[in-house]
Amino acid sequence: MSTNMNPTIRIFAFFLSLSVARFASAADYPPPTEGDYTIHDFKFASGETLPELRLHYRTLGTPQKDVQGKTTNAVLIMHGTTGSGAQFIRPEFAGELFGKDQPLDATRFFIVLPDGIGHGKSSKPSDGLHAKFPHYGYVDMVEAQYRLLTEGLGVDHARLVMGTSMGGMHTWLWGELHPDFMDALMPLASLPTQISGRNRAWRRIVIDAIRNDPAWNGGEYRTQTPSLRTAAEMLWLMSSNPVLRQKDAPTLAKTDEVLDKFVEQIVKTDDANDVLYALEASRDYDPRPNLEKTQATLLAINSADDLINPPELGVLEREIKRVPHGRAIVIPLSDKTRGHGSHTIAALWKDELANLLRETESKSGSPSAAQQ
Repeated sequence: MSTNMNPTIRIFAFFLSLSVARFASAADYPPPTEGDYTIHDFKFASGETLPELRLHYRTLGTPQKDVQGKTTNAVLIMHGTTGSGAQFIRPEFAGELFGKDQPLDATRFFIVLPDGIGHGKSSKPSDGLHAKFPHYGYVDMVEAQYRLLTEGLGVDHARLVMGTSMGGMHTWLWGELHPDFMDALMPLASLPTQISGRNRAWRRIVIDAIRNDPAWNGGEYRTQTPSLRTAAEMLWLMSSNPVLRQKDAPTLAKTDEVLDKFVEQIVKTDDANDVLYALEASRDYDPRPNLEKTQATLLAINSADDLINPPELGVLEREIKRVPHGRAIVIPLSDKTRGHGSHTIAALWKDELANLLRETESKSGSPSAAQQ
């Protein structure tokens, strides 16, 4: 796939992992190693317990430790709602970041790409429990990621924690829940405040569509529910900017054609219970009261054409002032931005990432890729 690919397919890939994307080229960066880590008797914030919580992950590179035994080169990258770590193994992201002498050169960094609870190949409702699956939230997802790193992979410190969309929201939480764990934080396409307004409304529309769909049958459907189509239509509406959507669908007939194709892809690859749980998981997200607890250097990056996190709200500009070592950038609208999906077009912001790594080099004791 190139950055000139159809924007409908591009943005879809940011939200939903269609398949394991191909590499930019085999020589650009090492292929990821996949694995699973099982946490026994994982207790959720809801009070529910899962006897075996499976966390799937991908890693690139090799962990390094200093003379005190502290990990110096770990990078955690977290995906968006209904996506998976596989979505980053693509030219627009890995091809811009993980190659030799690129900002996250996989020969120098140990990169961890987990599938969050309820997503990808990790434990999720569609595995069999359906609507009896524990009702996880973002705090549960972060704690599971923390245990994957520390208990499963032996990582006791992160050079960088970053994420896109939902993963960006997780990044804000990481800074508060584990303030001493990382040198740097980079949330993309997210806001450090409770889900509300239009962001809550589009999620609520999908949640209500699924729960009120007679075919959902309490989560015990045999074929995918019609409401999954509603979910797909809302994702198409919110995930890009109006200019690209108009360019891609300039007539009534073309809009119907593009939307139908988008919806059919989601219906083939996703599950209504998984989507429902993924959207409901944002209910406990609210980093705003504890932003001052964040000690790592934080760089938040949003785009001006993001319909989910519109800059007109002024939330990012207001709240970033409360982060002790925080700053924020809003990428202007251009022919290269992709609305909310700009978070995965690394060419738009990789120079800022490189600057962040250089800025925090003294904290890590490990040079940034750009300086090696």
